[in-house]
Amino acid sequence: MGRGAVARAGRGAVVRAGRGAPVRVPRGVSVRVPRGARTRVLLCAVMLAAGASAAGARVAGASVAGGPVAARASAQATRTGGSGGSASGTGGSASGTGGSAVRTVSGRVIPVPAAVRPGGGAYRITADSHVVVAGGDARARRVAEYAAGLLRPATGYALPVETGRGAGAGAETGTDGTATGAATATGAGRGARRAQGIVLTLLTGDRPLGDEGYRLRTGPRSVVIAARTAAGLFHGVQTLRQLLPAAIESRTAVAHAAWIVPDADITDMPRYAYRGMMLDLARHFLTVAQVERYIDELARYKFDVLHLHLTDDQGWRIAIASWPRLASYGGSIEVGGGPGGYWTQADYREVVRYAADRFLTVVPEIDGPGHTNAALASYAGLNCDGVAPPLYTGTKVGFSSLCVGLERTYDFESDVLREVAALTPGPYLHIGGDEAHATSRADYVTFVDRVQRIAGSYGKKVIGWHQIDAAHPVPGALAQYWGTGGDQAQVVAAARAGTGVIMSPANKAYLDMKYTPATVPGLTWAGTVEVRDSYDWDPATYLTGMPAGAVHGVEAALWTETLATTPQLEYMTFPRLPGIAEIGWSPAATHDWAAYRVRLAAQAPRWTAAGIDYYRSPQVDWP
Repeated sequence: MGRGAVARAGRGAVVRAGRGAPVRVPRGVSVRVPRGARTRVLLCAVMLAAGASAAGARVAGASVAGGPVAARASAQATRTGGSGGSASGTGGSASGTGGSAVRTVSGRVIPVPAAVRPGGGAYRITADSHVVVAGGDARARRVAEYAAGLLRPATGYALPVETGRGAGAGAETGTDGTATGAATATGAGRGARRAQGIVLTLLTGDRPLGDEGYRLRTGPRSVVIAARTAAGLFHGVQTLRQLLPAAIESRTAVAHAAWIVPDADITDMPRYAYRGMMLDLARHFLTVAQVERYIDELARYKFDVLHLHLTDDQGWRIAIASWPRLASYGGSIEVGGGPGGYWTQADYREVVRYAADRFLTVVPEIDGPGHTNAALASYAGLNCDGVAPPLYTGTKVGFSSLCVGLERTYDFESDVLREVAALTPGPYLHIGGDEAHATSRADYVTFVDRVQRIAGSYGKKVIGWHQIDAAHPVPGALAQYWGTGGDQAQVVAAARAGTGVIMSPANKAYLDMKYTPATVPGLTWAGTVEVRDSYDWDPATYLTGMPAGAVHGVEAALWTETLATTPQLEYMTFPRLPGIAEIGWSPAATHDWAAYRVRLAAQAPRWTAAGIDYYRSPQVDWP
């Protein structure tokens, strides 16, 4: 065939592609084959084009008449960010079955997946369904146990977890290392083809999926989730969860429900590697149970970082063995004069473990040189004059400072960071650095430069609020931007010199800001932040002049000056949190308020089923 020639099937014409077996093409279907391409046209792809249900398909470099078939999602953005690729499935046009699949997924799932095309038909979870770990990999099995535990309460089904035969490492792969063929589109291999139920498999190829991407494909006998890592499988399970009816969030059995996973073939991976959420435990103390409940909501929307603000003027919330009064005395208060509290090191380890089980990395923050009144009140010797200030229960900022010229200050920092680093398996320590109004500029630079070296001596990379750019950020440091303007010249200059950036603009990503002036609780110093305000921005372009690739990710933040209870935390979080999740995960080309507000409305019954209170913004047509 010549360039762009079309093979049109008559009565069951046969097309041979490469060394594969001949494929009989149904009548009326056209297959365009580029000249010189090593194109493999599988029977299942042709059947999909004809509108039939099939097990799986991959068409490399070919288009099937009747609607485009996305061969692959757009290339994953680099781990350091960028504007992201286009969503070849979700953002493109589709007709027939393909259009239905795209509409169904893009109307339900947050973050919206990178690419969607027709699957092999809908799958129904029944009392006979199993969760199958292809190949028996232990990492995949842990995710499978989580998935079964997630689905059992509402379905009332046993959903036993079993090991499939001959899958996993034996996956059929193409010349580019990607999975092909029948569990192909999911890369599950021959063993997974025989498996029925919810099938999880780890791939040895499919490099473009990266560390967190996944593929999900439905068929009448199974729904297969495949990924290169257990984290990718976990994210695929969260997509499966949102494809099911909202009642799946019920913690008790729902009678007469049809647990149908709609037809879909999804290829998905994140735009940014860092997708975080900051919780402030210092202004109001939060228990382990409160934080673990919040972690579950972060996992639902594919966040992968939990930043814990553990120390501030109003409280010290983690026990430090070498400085015990920090917690016992400095942790005895909170905003408004409540009893406060603190976590033991065992408590902290439990939260780290719980987060890790849900593929979130904990980043602990020990703030300084400002926001340190709780520490200064606990130890008089940390003050330049040797006099401890009283404990503080108000909400002012910028009045406290460690004594930068005192050598004991660095003994203190070294001891605290050493103990926290030993408890924290993740790569980062957050050293704070914001609102140090009581510290001179010279002292600020001295302090930040020295504390960065201390953190590095314990094998950790540094994150700091963007004011650390006024010092000398070490290689590998990340500056967390929390301003409200779009022209922070110092941050852009540091980024051009190689310092990475996490975007947390307060007028977009601070979830403690009121929705409207009438919102209770919340603050307004960064303005009011409605749902669309929180969604309609791009991390890559928010700061004027930001070099390409400098943005490593995004982080929402929830400060607790006015928040103490779980209902208050959740009301201010929802419905804004999913928008930040989508900004961090989905390709920039998929960003569209009109489509997003439909997906967001579909989340409301899920929050209700899970017992989550939320703000019913007039910007969204809630059910």
